[in-house]
Amino acid sequence: MTGSILRLAAIRLLVVLLCTAMLAPIAIVVIASFSGDGYLKFPPDSLSLRWYLRFLGDPRWLAALWNSFLVAAMTCLLATALGFLAAYAMARGHFSFRRAITALLLMPLIVPHVVTAIAMYFLSARLGLIGVRPWIAVAHSVVALPVVLVILQSALKTVDPNLERAAMIFGCTRAGVFRRVVLPLALPGLVSAMLFSFLTSFDELVISLFLAGIRAETLPVRIWNSLLLEVEPTIAAVSALLIGVTCLALLAEWAVRQARERSATATR
Repeated sequence: MTGSILRLAAIRLLVVLLCTAMLAPIAIVVIASFSGDGYLKFPPDSLSLRWYLRFLGDPRWLAALWNSFLVAAMTCLLATALGFLAAYAMARGHFSFRRAITALLLMPLIVPHVVTAIAMYFLSARLGLIGVRPWIAVAHSVVALPVVLVILQSALKTVDPNLERAAMIFGCTRAGVFRRVVLPLALPGLVSAMLFSFLTSFDELVISLFLAGIRAETLPVRIWNSLLLEVEPTIAAVSALLIGVTCLALLAEWAVRQARERSATATR
């Protein structure tokens, strides 16, 4: 009895230490972003919002932020649409080489991003697409699609095919079944896929470094270029904002799931 209690306490302590080790860098960056000093220092001698105000007042940082949001939004729509169709085909289809096609779609998770970036760069340079935001979104969709596919495949497994057959028996068309049965039931997974594809694009650096050029510099690329020139506290403020965007996206995904679970419980 005493041995099991000690093991449980040791496991809890280990979990706390691991969580602390993972969250400590995030906490340091957030605290450093409020520094009133002229350079990055932890702990800061004084607290101030000057670096957030500098970020919000610098047109270059704001342009990079807008480019990131625009590219991420286009990536979100494209990757989610293609990923949902692919996941539905894999879940409901019966055709040859289905596993091979799934493995091919998931390959960007295995291939290093720098390899994908180099390949996309040579293609983009040949076609004159360097710095074109929609094309950057297409390139980001290549690495976001596997994330969407994995999430939606799991979501579609919870959708009973008998519900689709019942709707078709009562005269609903295939498009109507897809719109009125499949999409509502898979909505939590769809929202999760959209959020994670957005974050995948918003945080993507390697591909953006090769494809953004000067015209479509994204926020991660802007951070990278600033680090090459000087390490200023503005970078910590931008990093803290990125952490905040990620937390908001995760909270939104959690809220959608909770609302869906409460709705399902109420209907029962």
